[in-house]
Amino acid sequence: MLVVKLIYPTAFSSILVLIKKDTEMEITESTFAEILQTFTKEEGSLIPLLQKAQSIIGYVSPESVELIADYLKITESRVFGVATFYSQFRFSAPGRHSIIVCLGTACHVSGGETLLETFERELDVKPGKCTADKRFDLNRVACLGCCALSPVVKVDDDIHSKVSVIKLKEIYNQYE
Repeated sequence: MLVVKLIYPTAFSSILVLIKKDTEMEITESTFAEILQTFTKEEGSLIPLLQKAQSIIGYVSPESVELIADYLKITESRVFGVATFYSQFRFSAPGRHSIIVCLGTACHVSGGETLLETFERELDVKPGKCTADKRFDLNRVACLGCCALSPVVKVDDDIHSKVSVIKLKEIYNQYE
């Protein structure tokens, strides 16, 4: 599980605390500043900075958006505007396992949308969100590039092909 908190121990300093899979790691503002200093202070660094923030905590948090905006001297809305344009960025903590349902043409025709709706109903989660128990996050993509195997569901790094609604429970029960 991954939790991000911005803690203000004094009025003049803050500590970004990252907790990932039972390991606590603290990144102070000065440590984060050191990370930021590896990037130039120009708007062209925005996407690499967002990628770095996501690689550290698993998603782009509101706190990281604030720190990046301050560093680049741009508005937070500009940072969010760029980040929301690209599908590679996520804005909520990921689950232990990531489910991706392909909705490309071949998968759509073969029942990809029905698979997505079934995941939503059975796991009680919407695309882009995480289940209440943080076991799964659910996402949809335009194409996974496995058209001959459609419909396709990817869980973590595993590709499941020719998936049917009947197979779904069997698939997600493999992942604890």
